[in-house]
Amino acid sequence: MKWEHALKDYQDYLKIERGLSKNSIDNYSLDIKKLMNYLETNNLTQSPISITQETIQQFIYDTAKVVNARSQSRIISGLRSFFNYLIFEDYTTTNPLDFIESPKIGRKLPDTLSEEEIDQLIKAIDLSKAEGERNRAMLETLYGCGLRVSELINLKVSDLFFDEGFIKVTGKGDKQRFVPIVNVTQKFINIYKDEVRNHITIQPGFEDTLFLNRRGKQLTRAMVFTIIKQLAVKIGLKKSISPHTFRHSFATHLLQNNADLRSIQLMLGHESITTTEIYVHLDKSHLTKVVEKFHPRK
Repeated sequence: MKWEHALKDYQDYLKIERGLSKNSIDNYSLDIKKLMNYLETNNLTQSPISITQETIQQFIYDTAKVVNARSQSRIISGLRSFFNYLIFEDYTTTNPLDFIESPKIGRKLPDTLSEEEIDQLIKAIDLSKAEGERNRAMLETLYGCGLRVSELINLKVSDLFFDEGFIKVTGKGDKQRFVPIVNVTQKFINIYKDEVRNHITIQPGFEDTLFLNRRGKQLTRAMVFTIIKQLAVKIGLKKSISPHTFRHSFATHLLQNNADLRSIQLMLGHESITTTEIYVHLDKSHLTKVVEKFHPRK
């Protein structure tokens, strides 16, 4: 079995059987391609079936010299998943990563913004330009609904159910969920939609895409990143932020205001509650207040 064929089969499996997004599939593939490049560079002819644990171990050892522990752990996890797929398809019976441990890494807590910092960023938007109304609506939606950047740029006009107070969001693996949307966010989306978007010449195929660039096409993830980075510079914000920071802030602020984790999990579209639980670690003072308020021995 050749590496190229095994990789292609694995990519098809991730797409069809597991329903992963293109970004997730690309990330999984990158780990395997690194191993393939390593074998080629070192003139090693081992196939996906014949590769030994010793070769994998040496690859990880050499990789550890140039990447941090978190990246090393991700590579090990990606390769383990690939070889588990080969076992699943009966190409092999053993996984060469079974006895290879991932490095111990601390749990990285996400950066968050205060309510005041979010207000400052949004107030810094230049509303004298047409794209200003769009940018304000986007940031209000990122923060007000806790969306991923991919969910934001893929949001459709037909996904807006304002009368019911919800938007329909398509998340990872094309899984859909309904997220509540508050009146203030609805207001800014309507201003953009009715006063700016209506005057854009929309390119074929993007008629239903909510947030458009000046050429009438869907915004890119990179463009949303750039907009936020420029606003951070404009207000002199020292934190390193991204679109995901608004999502983290959404969850953290809900928790601080006594929302329950299960509700936050549903709104964020997390498959596992353990992913949502990371927000519990962000604000220890909140936990102290909960105990003081609800514990019978207070």
